[in-house]
Amino acid sequence: MAKGSPAVLTIAGSDSSGGAGIQADLKTFAALRCYGASVITALTAQNTTGVQAVHGVPPEFVSQQINSVLSDIDVRGMKTGMLFDSAVIHAVSSTLKEHFTNKGVIPLVCDPVSVSTSGHSLLHPDAIDAMIDEIFPLSCLITPNKSEAELLLRKRGFPSTINTVQDMIIAAQNLSTLGSKAVLLKGGHINITRDDLNGVVSPAVADIEVNHDFIFDKNVEILQAHNTANVTNEFVVDVLYIQSERKAILYPRPRLVSSNTHGTGCTLSAALACALGRDTALAEATAQATSYTHLGIETASPIGQGFGPLNHLHSVTKSLIAPRTVGNPFPLTYSLIRNTSATWTKYVQHEFVVQLGKGTLDRSSFLHFIKQDYHYLKYYARAHALLAAKSDNFAPILAATHIVLHIAKESSMHTSYCAQWGITKEELESTPESTTTTAYGAFLLDTGLQGDTMKLVMVLAACLLGYGEVGLWLKSEAQKPNSWVVWEGNPYLKWMEDYSGEDYQNAVKVGLETIESRAVQDPPSAARYAEWLAVWERCTSLEKSFWDMAMNLS
Repeated sequence: MAKGSPAVLTIAGSDSSGGAGIQADLKTFAALRCYGASVITALTAQNTTGVQAVHGVPPEFVSQQINSVLSDIDVRGMKTGMLFDSAVIHAVSSTLKEHFTNKGVIPLVCDPVSVSTSGHSLLHPDAIDAMIDEIFPLSCLITPNKSEAELLLRKRGFPSTINTVQDMIIAAQNLSTLGSKAVLLKGGHINITRDDLNGVVSPAVADIEVNHDFIFDKNVEILQAHNTANVTNEFVVDVLYIQSERKAILYPRPRLVSSNTHGTGCTLSAALACALGRDTALAEATAQATSYTHLGIETASPIGQGFGPLNHLHSVTKSLIAPRTVGNPFPLTYSLIRNTSATWTKYVQHEFVVQLGKGTLDRSSFLHFIKQDYHYLKYYARAHALLAAKSDNFAPILAATHIVLHIAKESSMHTSYCAQWGITKEELESTPESTTTTAYGAFLLDTGLQGDTMKLVMVLAACLLGYGEVGLWLKSEAQKPNSWVVWEGNPYLKWMEDYSGEDYQNAVKVGLETIESRAVQDPPSAARYAEWLAVWERCTSLEKSFWDMAMNLS
């Protein structure tokens, strides 16, 4: 077994079409670099259109399979899927209990499979109680979907209607009393909006957290504005409730319109078993597993005539950056912003920007800024020219050239501003550079002269995208009722219009495509990504210093 590849066991049914059951589990284990072992509880005749027949495996043989694997292989994580009937459930629970008592507990994920997507019963009715009483207490996590959760809740006398995120949190709490240490209630059958998500409250839960891996957080107006795909405002959310911490964690993601969902629950629970087999904390394990499953759906190709399987192999080529998808065409940029969120926020929501939006910014501060920005743009244009010179085909050369031309236009905007405020072109040119401007410009050129072209792309993008973010943020804030942003009559209206306007945002669009396409063509190692991130954060910090300079007039 390869180093870092823990053994993981699935105890589940076989899917003859290969999309669910142990076939999906073993594909997931392999894709996530785990060694997969399997115990078959039932055989099915099924395909993408449904289940035609189920044949249970004798309980004694199920026990023999489990003992055979666990007596020989150092299994670090396990999952159960379809357990067929109460006799098989008893065989599984008694065998695992004996092993746990003699050799120690192994993290177990229970996917309480009872009904297939097509409506076929996969668990005998009398087996529900057996699963609750015998398997749940052995489990560190259970992963029911809406229908399964409602069935389990009805069995034990809890309110069982689940239609909202609020219902899901309460249901997950109630399910956690049935024996498992935690509950992941899957929300694929419930539509929510961003407002639903923002309005979640539950006085019975001490803490609620929201994972933002697949839902854009604040200060990413540019990413939302330039996602030209028809991305729905509908979301689905999985709710993790950890009983010992009295904490609910929400994992929202855009709803995908896809028929490639066969084996989704199997895949998710298998991915969880892999993460837990590596001793990953439950919240992070859930983030990894939900991300893997979501991308498996989004990147899948149709197979069969019904509900096809996920793309289990999307993660085989390991990358630090998620693949570009319809839901998130800018994964590198989003990763950079999220990983430097504190610095990015101080930059794009600087007090200079706030006062400018209010129209209260001191006139001398604004004029000092645009005079220094005029000098900075010379460095910025030369850095883009360096980028063109270091490129080896016409597409990036053309993209860099377009931005140089845009910068030339932008410099005339500064000249125009200064003329309106009584500053001549001669005075603009003769104004000495501040030390902040020189330091920033030197950083641009020094980075451009280094070997890694992407480091220069990082520097240039941080400036380009940051100003685009500021322009869109001020414009969106101005459109809110009783906004603090003054639009009409603001002495700095033209500046806000320029950076939120079509011309500049077209340049932002080119910049986003440049940074993302280059990352796809040349994916970074961990060390190289760390260098990109450091350069991006350094640049955003220098941009903040530029605003500081303007307000302090230094």
